[in-house]
Amino acid sequence: MAMPESPRWLVMQGRLGEARKVLYRTSDSNQEAEERLADIKEAAGIPLECNDDVVQVVKKRSSGSGVWKELVIHPSRAVLHILIAAVGIQFFQQASGIDTVVLYSPRIFEKAGLETSDQLLLATVAVGFMKTITIFISTFYVDRVGRRPILLSSVGGMVVSLTTLATMLEVINHHPDEKITWALVICIAMVLCFVGSFSMGLGPIAWVYSSEIFPLRLRAQGASLGVAANRLMSGVNSMTFISLYKAITISGAFYLFASVAAVSWVFFYVLLPETQGRTLEDMEVLFGSFHRWRLRLGFETRAKSQGRGFIGGPLPARDEVAGSL
Repeated sequence: MAMPESPRWLVMQGRLGEARKVLYRTSDSNQEAEERLADIKEAAGIPLECNDDVVQVVKKRSSGSGVWKELVIHPSRAVLHILIAAVGIQFFQQASGIDTVVLYSPRIFEKAGLETSDQLLLATVAVGFMKTITIFISTFYVDRVGRRPILLSSVGGMVVSLTTLATMLEVINHHPDEKITWALVICIAMVLCFVGSFSMGLGPIAWVYSSEIFPLRLRAQGASLGVAANRLMSGVNSMTFISLYKAITISGAFYLFASVAAVSWVFFYVLLPETQGRTLEDMEVLFGSFHRWRLRLGFETRAKSQGRGFIGGPLPARDEVAGSL
């Protein structure tokens, strides 16, 4: 009852009056609401001068071979970049082993040296508690700091914690008849650091990022591909972890997850532009090139330093960017 319909969906249904009310409620000012409404109307093919509360909209099919052809078979450069970014971030979210750590944390702690059921239960509860409280970091700062800084910091923390965890498990594995307390403590701390790093960034941002970058006409199908990649990797990790660590040892499994997380950091750094402050209508321009988005970021930085207020405004024209290359 408290959640309004998406203004973009309302515009696509021709319900401009309701969309305007939602934007007035969710925008910082009426001027911002009108600007966002104008962008959405333009994307939906509705004349900007049309201010009726209800209009007739020629509804295009949002599913079928046409959409899949544009999304997968013959995508434009921008759509291909968006698809790779969305599927990639969802894939790496699970490929880094988060579900494995959460589901098998008692077994991991047992391998590290915890013995009693009470100790295992307490450590497992600590994992859930850490995973819960750290998600608020992303909740409060993702729109202040931006997606990229939080995401890259999060994945960096995951790489360090996974590598350290694997190293400590290897130390413990080399002393099977001896309880190494300091290594056990570090193992527990690294598991907590890993789930905390995940929850502060990669966990929630994967869903935010992949849902905000697709054009309206491709959003449902594109987002579904990302979710499919996410759930597929979750299932693969969950079902194969025990066989994996029996084959390459538990420390080897976590070295593998650390390597995947390191690859994901490079992927995010190279291919995921900052989307903070961007409207859905800006995304195809922002993702129009695999490399030029950094140049667009340079335009924004220079404009901000010159006091022109470019951040969050219109992106530079594609020919302006191309002429600077």
